[in-house]
Amino acid sequence: MRFPLIWEMNMQKLKQANLYRSELIPVSGKLVERYNKCLKTLGFKETKLRSFSIDGVGWSPEVAEERNNVHYLNHGDANPHGIIISPLQKGKPVYLPFHSFDREMMQHIFRTHGQKISDITRDSAICIDFDQNIDVFYEPLDILKYEAVSITFRLIDHLEDKQREQLALVDKFKSGNNFIDEEIHKQLLESANAYGDLRDRDLSLHPLQFTTNSFYTRAFEGVYLLRDFIKPILIFKNKAIYKAAIKDTVHDVLIYHIEQPELIDKLKDHIIIECDLENIIDSPSYDRIKKFELYQFLNKPEHPIKEIFENRTLFKSYLNKIEINARKRVMGVELYLERLERSNAYKIEDMVEKSMYFALHQPHSSLSAEHRDLIHRLLINIAPKDVLFL
Repeated sequence: MRFPLIWEMNMQKLKQANLYRSELIPVSGKLVERYNKCLKTLGFKETKLRSFSIDGVGWSPEVAEERNNVHYLNHGDANPHGIIISPLQKGKPVYLPFHSFDREMMQHIFRTHGQKISDITRDSAICIDFDQNIDVFYEPLDILKYEAVSITFRLIDHLEDKQREQLALVDKFKSGNNFIDEEIHKQLLESANAYGDLRDRDLSLHPLQFTTNSFYTRAFEGVYLLRDFIKPILIFKNKAIYKAAIKDTVHDVLIYHIEQPELIDKLKDHIIIECDLENIIDSPSYDRIKKFELYQFLNKPEHPIKEIFENRTLFKSYLNKIEINARKRVMGVELYLERLERSNAYKIEDMVEKSMYFALHQPHSSLSAEHRDLIHRLLINIAPKDVLFL
């Protein structure tokens, strides 16, 4: 297949143009040591890399490659974690979120504890536990338990405990004539040399709560949970897991597999998506989808793909070279609208290829920005036609 190769080539071009993973933070030297302490604190193996890069939640593509595990910061689907070793992580992208709301959770953390994080990461690092009070997922509909995520923090080297010990030593030093006790002097110096002066440091990061709404999770190989509609809707990417989920008779939810044609109709019924062909036909999105359709039928073209797409004459030339059924598939929407002007007898399903029609749907205009982003993601997975969003 040509598509994976083209995808990889395009990723390299995007990286070279600083358009893909361009905001990763380089990690080397002392920061590698702190990162490894976080990994150990969280129960993971240390990395052998001497330099790498991290995103907003502390995930590293290089460490993921070393482990051959993109989810190396997870203890199973139900227990994701994060690492903060630098205040520079504030506002940075989360490049491989386990949940669609991971970036919002990190923004919540920095909004609340930003000043303390800057102070703590001068000489320490922070381990994050994202706890939704689920130790492990046993069945697909456990996803419905996701409501509030409790975000808790741990410092490497048990720095909070060391602060308490140091403060106790200071109090002991000030008591009676202990200021002349050389053993206390020694203990204070050892503590200060190892952990710095902790007397006036605010190391207390109180737990935070983050309430979820509709979201996507990589658990169970990919699940969309749509809330705040007529009924909750669960959409599974894996067919076997979907088949296991539909056996549930306890929960009052709608359950679909992402490839079910009925899903589009249900999303329309719930006023989640819409499709106005007359308006979308003039959009850049339609133009990209139409060109992608033509591309799939081109066999060893004599001109560069880019030139075919940018030159209207060449586009028409190659369109006329492909066989008639393929041509109707590429131009189906325009043919349908043209004939619809003459008669209402024509049905869209008879003239527009199903996946192309699905690809032309948009999140409903009444949705919030947060929901629109999620539904865009869902639609591009239902019908992966628009290369921009791919």
